Amino acid sequence: MTDAPSDTPYADLGPDRILDAVESLGLASDGRVLSLNSYENRVYRIGIEGGPPLVAKFYRPGRWTDAAIAEEHAFSAELLAADLSVVAPIVHQGRTLHPFEGHRFALFPLRGGHAPELGDRAVLTHLGRVLGRMHAVGDGARFEHRGRIGIESHAEAPVDFLLEGHWIPPELEDNFATLADALVDAMDDAWARAGDVHELRLHGDCHPGNILWREHQAHFVDLDDCLSGPAVQDLWMLAGRREDSAAPLRWLLEGYEQFRRFDRRELHLVEVMRTLRLLHYNAWIARRWHDPAFPAAFPWFEAPRHWESVITQMQEQLAALHEPPPDPT
Repeated sequence: MTDAPSDTPYADLGPDRILDAVESLGLASDGRVLSLNSYENRVYRIGIEGGPPLVAKFYRPGRWTDAAIAEEHAFSAELLAADLSVVAPIVHQGRTLHPFEGHRFALFPLRGGHAPELGDRAVLTHLGRVLGRMHAVGDGARFEHRGRIGIESHAEAPVDFLLEGHWIPPELEDNFATLADALVDAMDDAWARAGDVHELRLHGDCHPGNILWREHQAHFVDLDDCLSGPAVQDLWMLAGRREDSAAPLRWLLEGYEQFRRFDRRELHLVEVMRTLRLLHYNAWIARRWHDPAFPAAFPWFEAPRHWESVITQMQEQLAALHEPPPDPT
């Protein structure tokens, strides 16, 4: 990850340039461009003459190297070849990543669906089966150019960025820093309790918004955050709130272990992963604040009330990290 963006990375990406990029591949658009919900990248539905619409994803400049994006695309292709339903980039003219006037983009088929019903045992068991199969594929090779999820990358570095950039209101800064240090220590202890955790290639951002549920099947989208880490990273977000997670985890694992064994020691990492997401998410918004889309989408980010809420969540996570892990038996 290079992560050296310009102040306005998409300022020149208007409708005409988007269509010019797509048509540079020899495709004829019908002139229709619809912006889809995405902040990290820019994603558009493009009408195509004589064919179904396509999705064009323009990668954030400076975030990933071409080699890292190639690994994302290759992983998607592996999963698709294993008969898993993922929305993989389209191979066009022998490649999936296309340069155009300082931008890089990929084309994807348009797929419909809705978020899965996570309170339904049959749904969660199905999701577990799919993730078990996905992880079996993910364990067959290793990423070389993509990152891994860990305390240093997803907690310590984000905390340093927020403190050094003075994103925390002055009256809350000491409390934030003290809690962050305590969280890192508690996460280190939890990771030690998990033991020698096995890492594999993951979806990486496996929340319900990245799963399309259609015709009783799960279709996984957006592998933009695929990375290496423990299997539990792709499971915990589907289990819901901490206090209600035992039964959902049990149902997920019922399906998962039909295809791959799950090391129960990784349950010590559920609250670690939840804490990492909290810290990484806030630093992500701060890192992207130069992009005009972010102040518009997150107008509350600089308000003291938001940071008071973050500190409350950090306190809750510190308590959770000292509790026994969820018991899905």
